[in-house]
Amino acid sequence: MSLSSTSAILEIRDLVTAFDTDAGRMTAVDGVCFDVPRGTTLGIVGESGCGKSVTAFSITRLLPQPHGKILGGSIRFEGRDLVSLPLEEMQKIRGSEISMIFQEPMTALNPVQTVGRQLAEAILLHEDCPKAEVLARSIDMMKKVRIPAPEQRLNEYPHQLSGGMRQRVMIAMALINKPKLLIADEPTTALDVTVQAQILELIADLQKEMGMSVILITHDLGVIAEVCDEVAVMYAGRVIEKAEVRGLFANPRHAYTQGLLQSIPRLDSTPKSLLKAIPGNVPGIAEFKPGCRFAERSGRVHTQAHLTTRPPFTEISPGHFVEQCPICVA
Repeated sequence: MSLSSTSAILEIRDLVTAFDTDAGRMTAVDGVCFDVPRGTTLGIVGESGCGKSVTAFSITRLLPQPHGKILGGSIRFEGRDLVSLPLEEMQKIRGSEISMIFQEPMTALNPVQTVGRQLAEAILLHEDCPKAEVLARSIDMMKKVRIPAPEQRLNEYPHQLSGGMRQRVMIAMALINKPKLLIADEPTTALDVTVQAQILELIADLQKEMGMSVILITHDLGVIAEVCDEVAVMYAGRVIEKAEVRGLFANPRHAYTQGLLQSIPRLDSTPKSLLKAIPGNVPGIAEFKPGCRFAERSGRVHTQAHLTTRPPFTEISPGHFVEQCPICVA
C-alpha cells in the first residue's frame, strides 16, 4: 500500500489510539491510514462509534487524560510527527496551524466569558498583539463568518446567541489565526437544515479564501457528496475504504460503504421502494474482532477465519483503497 503524496499536508500511518478503562485497555482507533492533500477537503464518514472523533482528537492530541493514549503509528503534519512532538510545541500548533470546530458549541464555548473575550484569547495565546489590533481582527473575523452587528455581538455571551450564531463564533475562533488545517467534527449536527447549508457554504468559502485544508467529520453522505474532494469510510475503528468522492459514489467496493449508500433517500424513489437498512449495530469497542469487523453484519456467509485475520488495506485502482476482505469486497 502506498498512500504517500508530496502534496499532502497531513499523513497518518497505522494510527492506534486506546483508552484505559476499568475493564482494561480498549483500542478505539486501530491502524488508521490516510492523507489530506493541501487545499482539499477530506470527508470522514461512518456511523456513531466508528472512531471518527477519536481520530480527530488524536490528530490534535486532545484525548481525555490520563485515559486516552496514542499507542502507535505516526501523524505527520508538514513533515513533523505530532505524536512524538513535545506538549509545549503541540500547544503552539493547536489553534494556530491546526484548528478544530467541535460538535456542540455550547459545550466548547465558555458560558461566563463574552464572545469578544474568547476570540481575544484565541489570538493572544499565540501572538503578542496590541489591544486595538486584537479588536480589529476579532471584528473582521466576525464579519467573515457573516455575523451581523459584530461590534455588539463581541460583548454578548454564548447563551444570548442562536445555535447558528454560536457555531459561527466557533468557526471564527478556529480560523482567527489562519490555520493551515481545519478539522470540523460534525459542525452542523444540532442545526436545522437551512442553517446547516449556510454553515457548510461558509466553511467552503473561507477555505477557498484562506487556502487551507479541511477534514470534515460527518455521518451524512449527502454532505460528503456536496463539499468533499475525497472520502474515508470508517467502521469499528478502521478506515475500510478511501477514494475520490465521485469514484466512491460511482463504484463503492466494500459492503459497508454499499450499505451506507443504499440507505440514502433518493428523489427517484417510488412509494413502493424501501430504504435498505444495514442490519445490526456497530460493535462496541470491547467487541472489536481482530479480523473483518463488518462480516457479521454483512449478511454474507463467513467463517471464523474471516473474524480472526485482518484483511489488508490495499489500492485496488488508482487512488481507491479498500480493506480487502473476501467476504465484504466483491
